[in-house]
Amino acid sequence: MSDFSAVARRWLAAEPDSDMRDELTALLAGPPDELAVRFDGRLQFGTAGLRAAVGAGPQRMNRLVVRQAAAGLVDYLLRNHPDAASRGVIIGHDARRKSDAFALDTARVCAARGVRAMIFPYYVATPVLAWNIVGVGAVAGVVVTASHNPPADNGYKVYLDTGCQIVSPADSDISACIELVDPCTVALSNDDDPLIEWLDDSHVQAYLAAVPAVRLRPDVDGVAVAYSAMHGVGGDTLVAAFDRAGLQTPFVVAEQQEPDPTFPTVPFPNPEEPGAMDLLLAKAVASDASIAVCNDPDADRLGAAIPTPDGGWRRLQGDEIGWLLADHILQHTSGDDRLVITTLVSSSLLSKMAAAYGVHFAETYTGFKWIGHTVLSKPELRFVFGYEQALGYLVCGRPLDKDGITAAVLMAEVAALAAAEGVTLQGRLDAITARFGRHVMADLSVNMPPVEGIAAVERMRVKPPTEVGGRPVSHVAWFDQASLLRLQLGPELRLQLRPSGTEPKVKLYGEGIDTDPVPLLEALSHLL
Repeated sequence: MSDFSAVARRWLAAEPDSDMRDELTALLAGPPDELAVRFDGRLQFGTAGLRAAVGAGPQRMNRLVVRQAAAGLVDYLLRNHPDAASRGVIIGHDARRKSDAFALDTARVCAARGVRAMIFPYYVATPVLAWNIVGVGAVAGVVVTASHNPPADNGYKVYLDTGCQIVSPADSDISACIELVDPCTVALSNDDDPLIEWLDDSHVQAYLAAVPAVRLRPDVDGVAVAYSAMHGVGGDTLVAAFDRAGLQTPFVVAEQQEPDPTFPTVPFPNPEEPGAMDLLLAKAVASDASIAVCNDPDADRLGAAIPTPDGGWRRLQGDEIGWLLADHILQHTSGDDRLVITTLVSSSLLSKMAAAYGVHFAETYTGFKWIGHTVLSKPELRFVFGYEQALGYLVCGRPLDKDGITAAVLMAEVAALAAAEGVTLQGRLDAITARFGRHVMADLSVNMPPVEGIAAVERMRVKPPTEVGGRPVSHVAWFDQASLLRLQLGPELRLQLRPSGTEPKVKLYGEGIDTDPVPLLEALSHLL
């Protein structure tokens, strides 16, 4: 018997799902090392909430872990918001394995603790949930989703009453409350408790009613757009959003339009992954589209591809989408109180655009939650655009989180305006390059266990290199909140590195102005 067997048997007695009980029974009968992997500690709650493979034990996503997290969250809300019980928590979920059960358990935990729970009875895109937090006046929002993670995963994302994801110190305070909860004895209400309110379609319709305001040139007719929902939950909402915005109905990839938690046509449902957009590009060719767009499975990210002069198609980098959206927004809005925001690892080109248009610019930490909190910290300014290179875009003031649906609407308008003016989207990018210089972006990942990755970056912070790939380092900056090291190699080259917060790797980012940063990134990776 291992030291964890008694705890595992206690979990087995409390586990409500038969598949998890079978898994626990097999773990108890198997090698002690396997049991230790599941029961040594617990899945940590951070600024991204929870995310892991669905499985038995405190280091996986299951109903006991979700109940513990929900109870800790509710306890935190009751301690910090006197009106938390009446304002309540709004809850949504995607179509992944057990998402509906995790969402209902969250509502039952809320009700058992005397807190109102408002829950969507069907899957809902993450931006729709986040948008409605402010609309219903909730004290917090929860969406059960693993976003673009592999099919085996699920997750638990938390927003506070602004519609913005949590940041420090709320994450650590919530985690401390979770630590005090016994996952095997969390009180639950009945499904029909009067504190549980099942939301109707009016909340989705309210989100859709706000979509037309995103357009800046509604006079321009739409063009043919190919679209993929990537087997996620955004498909129906995006098609409805295009209709509300006066755009042509997109040509959808039928094989990927309906939610499917097994993601049968993509091994990794992330628009950034090679091959993930293959079916979309085939649809774009077949429909003679002007642009191809896709969402990740919870529809908070936007991927895009454009035609090439040789008759092919190419996938746009996240920064390129950001440049096209920023160029369009800055040209079609006015006022010196405007604010644009990006993150440390995104291109520096947005700062040049902001200067050229005489608007305010802010650079913040990695993670879209920081863009939302930067907006909140500058109430005297009028936010018009924010993006991060990992396909996250916000083209309106609500929600204060990335929204792949409204970003797709505006991207379709960018394509429509270009077509109306006889310009290609590549031509738009070329014009940006001619004005601000050719910004070449590249990234690289070095696989390392989390502890080793953190230590490697810390060693380089303490003793940064004086040269990389034969190029002298002219400036070094450390961003503690992001655990990010920035190395400037003259005015035309910038290298950055940080340990990933969600994967066992160190991420490296390079930007070269009229030069290729890839050889320097490779040289930096060897220094790790």
